[in-house]
Amino acid sequence: MYILGINAYHADSSAAIFKDGEMIAATEEERFTRVKHWAGFPVQAIQFCLREAGISLNELDYITIGRNAKAKLMNKVGYLLSNPSLIAGAFSRYKNAQQVSGLEDEFTKIDPSANYSSLKHKIKNIEHHRSHLASAFFASPFEEAALLSIDGSGDFTTTMIGIGRGNKIEVLDSVDFPVSCGLFYTAFTQFLGFPHYGDEYKVMGLAPYGEAKYTDKVKKVLRFLPNGLYTWNQEYFVPPTKAGFKYENNMPYVGNLFSDKFIEEFGAPRKKEEELTQYHKDIATSVQRVTEELIFHILKKLKERTGMKNVCIAGGVAQNSVANGKVAEATGFENVYIPSAGHDAGISMGSALYLYNHVLEQPRAKPVWSAYTGSKFSNEEIESFLQSRGIVYKRLADEALFDIVTEKLIEPGVVGWFNGRAEFGPRALGARSIIADPRNSKAKDLLNLKIKRRESFRPFAPSILKEYTGDYFTKKDEVPFMEKVFPIKKEKQAEIPAVTHVDGTGRLQTVDKNISPRYYGLIDAFRKKTGVPILLNTSFNENEPIVNTPAEALDCFLRTQMDMLVLENCVIERK
Repeated sequence: MYILGINAYHADSSAAIFKDGEMIAATEEERFTRVKHWAGFPVQAIQFCLREAGISLNELDYITIGRNAKAKLMNKVGYLLSNPSLIAGAFSRYKNAQQVSGLEDEFTKIDPSANYSSLKHKIKNIEHHRSHLASAFFASPFEEAALLSIDGSGDFTTTMIGIGRGNKIEVLDSVDFPVSCGLFYTAFTQFLGFPHYGDEYKVMGLAPYGEAKYTDKVKKVLRFLPNGLYTWNQEYFVPPTKAGFKYENNMPYVGNLFSDKFIEEFGAPRKKEEELTQYHKDIATSVQRVTEELIFHILKKLKERTGMKNVCIAGGVAQNSVANGKVAEATGFENVYIPSAGHDAGISMGSALYLYNHVLEQPRAKPVWSAYTGSKFSNEEIESFLQSRGIVYKRLADEALFDIVTEKLIEPGVVGWFNGRAEFGPRALGARSIIADPRNSKAKDLLNLKIKRRESFRPFAPSILKEYTGDYFTKKDEVPFMEKVFPIKKEKQAEIPAVTHVDGTGRLQTVDKNISPRYYGLIDAFRKKTGVPILLNTSFNENEPIVNTPAEALDCFLRTQMDMLVLENCVIERK
């Protein structure tokens, strides 16, 4: 049975394809369009998935979309009747929803031979947050688990809790739009001068530079409820529909969410180019701290309610790796699973799994520990491309390759590493990575200034051979998707300054030899020379989506100051 799952006309458009419950391929459309958070129909992602599966549209058994316009219909109507000034904004969202209902036309554009009437009957709408829950639970190793989906909004829900058992998901409760942890965080992100969709991670990166001086003020904005959920003080917000949530040229845009009351309480918002003051840093710390408290509030009550030892988390807020790293200790759950694409791209995967497991009641496939489901290029394809561009290169066997790359890193140098299938999700995990020596105290500033061209306060991640995790971090866990931040042992921080954040933590990726054999081999070669089983890892891009092809990797290499580019076994050095 073949199922194609998609996220369409929503931020982080994507596609994923399954055969008998096993994921064959999954990727975001932004990797092809080169537009961050691209929100149109995932034409190229779908074409890629079909090619990888070796089938046509007509051979699909089902097509799922992680969105259902009929979900909470009466709640939506009630909200609009009580807020008539928002009807104009709601009409814009209705038009967007209508695009979803006309997907058959989009599919026939992909393949004119596709049977229109047959496709129409194959399309199944799966509610947004159920798709999130499924992307985490059905991919997890747990037979049963408590479930949390938490984000900005989707299908008039912003938070959903439930229980997963076997191949079934039971929804326990939810929070209705517009009350939203994600939008709460976005409002403060905008206030701090980061206006673009998806900038919330900058606040998370800024938070360690401040003190949590304003948590009491920030808590006035939210109200934790005894049932384990929450509400907010709407006086602090412009209603999201009124603020303007729209798509311009398939790019998501959110208008300012903070109200005059918000400004009265927290002061004038920072303009994008203004200096970041200590006050801004302290606000970031306070917002991060309150967000963590809210997540733990939800999960502690969920633990009490379900009595389960495992928890699966998804949704945009599940990308908050700082909070994720504290979940087990703060809530009593023993095991935490978060998928590689916990954000909205993951609902393509989740909608397909929900249909296959929950609706069709098929048995679950093996757990998903690998995010490598995207594009791949052979050495022969790469050599042909490099020759067409007149690029001088060497092709080396792995052992010689690891030797020359590690020597360049130790020099010290910065290397673009393009290996195997691209990752599904926002994190580079050793397939499309820029790597450096974590012992080099100047590496962070060098990368930010000459390659990434981004804010100096943002950290870089350590990729560590998983069996050495306990030697460097105070917690030992498998973190394959770089989804958790853990404290680095004090005695190790000076050894790896380039990946130690200002608060002594690191957003680690534990590298498994069986899942990432070549990346593991490279790090192990570095370990043998330096005694350190870690590489600094950041995404292979420069203010753009992560590179997807050899051409994009080469262009990024040429316009930045990387010292070496590795495309599979082909090595290009800067003279």
